[in-house]
Amino acid sequence: MKKTFFKKTLIILIVVFIVIYAVLWSLSLKQYKVDFGVSFSPEYAESLGLDSKKVYEEILTDLKPKYIRLAVPWSRVEVDKGTYSFANVDYYMNEAEKHNVKILLAIGQKVPRWPECYIPEWIKTTPANEKSKEFLSYIETTVNRYKNHPALEYWQVENEPFIKFEFGECGVFDQTFVKGEVELVDSLDLKHKIVMTDSGELSTWQKASSMGDILGVTVYRVVRTRGGVVWNYGWIPASVYRLRANLWNRDYNNFFVSELQAEPWFSGGTPANTEINVQEQTSSLAQMQKNISFAKKVGASRAYFWGVEWWYWMKTTQNNPTYWEEGKKELAQ
Repeated sequence: MKKTFFKKTLIILIVVFIVIYAVLWSLSLKQYKVDFGVSFSPEYAESLGLDSKKVYEEILTDLKPKYIRLAVPWSRVEVDKGTYSFANVDYYMNEAEKHNVKILLAIGQKVPRWPECYIPEWIKTTPANEKSKEFLSYIETTVNRYKNHPALEYWQVENEPFIKFEFGECGVFDQTFVKGEVELVDSLDLKHKIVMTDSGELSTWQKASSMGDILGVTVYRVVRTRGGVVWNYGWIPASVYRLRANLWNRDYNNFFVSELQAEPWFSGGTPANTEINVQEQTSSLAQMQKNISFAKKVGASRAYFWGVEWWYWMKTTQNNPTYWEEGKKELAQ
């Protein structure tokens, strides 16, 4: 009797799961208009042996995006305590203005690209009761510098600050600063909205959605684990992203894809020391096209490509401009 009951229950659960899964896929057929932009990291471009300003110039003049996501890494602009140098950030912001490009500017302890956390060395020896004050001084100085810049469109406060697992060189990252940071940016700049980001696949989005004005989530479809295993998220229907965003009161107008995978996923290696055929296991041209198609079904109003520096590297060092041209085609839409 118990075995029969167990079998019936199991069958019912399997049928319910199949029905729900089928509904989710059917809800993923609808396409939405997506405004594509690019994330750009001068530090990453330089790590590839590229001239970051030359790459940026070609992004602006050849790809011609309407939207770019940049960062103000704390450890780069305040190498020495109390001494700020914004020359590089000024350059990128001013060039964006010249080309009528709108900037999503990321600030915080944790901003896009490895090593993830850009925290100056001197903060490590700063007394604990002074660390928050020093950090918020960097935030205030940065916001006041750029809040009236014509190219600024949005602030991004931190980058995926609520991920539960350790990733990158973030041993001194202090999550307790985030709330005060958001409140400070809000008080200093009443004109520009705040984007809060989270992992699209590995988080509930609850905390990120509770702060700021716009939710930005990552979309990575094929990744490589630390052990070198290729993992494919192709089984997740696009509607799952939209429904989760709706759950936290984020609709099409205040929902972005902050990082749309358009380059390989590296775990231990770099483009320079990894065979191209290995790189393309996680990001071939066909996979990039699939990711673009997927992004148009997520229900987000904007998506920032992740990998424009790699496109340029492939074009100039590997004589393979196909990724660059594919991105260019979408950015022109």
